[in-house]
Order: sequence, then C-alpha cells, then structure tokens
Amino acid sequence: MYAVVEIAGTQVAVAPKQTLRVPLLEQKAGETVEFTNILLASDNGKVTVGAPFVKGSVKATVNGEVRGEKVLVFHKKRRKGYQKLNGHRQSYTSITITDIKI
Repeated sequence: MYAVVEIAGTQVAVAPKQTLRVPLLEQKAGETVEFTNILLASDNGKVTVGAPFVKGSVKATVNGEVRGEKVLVFHKKRRKGYQKLNGHRQSYTSITITDIKI
C-alpha cells in the first residue's frame, strides 16, 4: 500500500514505516501529524485517483528537525574585483509514516 500525499505544498509518495524528510512543520519531536490531502492511493494493485482528493488520512510521527546540505552561492563580476560568497542550509522535518487509511 502506498499513497501520494500533499505535505506543506509538496507532493510526496509515502508507504507505511517509511522515514522521509519534508519541508519544515510546526510540530515538535514525538508528536503525531495527520495528513488528509491524499492525491492518489494504491491498495494491493487497486489505484484510486482523487478529484481533487481521496477520502482518508495518513498518520505520521515527527522524529525531529534536520538540516539539509550546505548550498554555496558565489557571485563574481569580471575585471571588477567583486566577489561574494553566501551559504544556505535548509531546515526540514523528519517524519515516519505510521498508518495509511483509505
């Protein structure tokens, strides 16, 4: 069984007992989150496509906040002596899918 769920504006394919990284959520570590915007669901080969959503819910447990890789942004103008280096690390929430009900 798997489902495609909308989490914080992104579409994520999830399966039970799967751990994944999603955009930052407000919940703290150990809390349970329920997602109801299910776009597609598959149960033993029977695929259901929502118009726009499938009735059901996906429950997940929040593991905590993690940070992504550092992305370096380098600006330079030729022959002017101008150089600038910026870095950025995006924050994500790590969740584990516990239950999918369709």
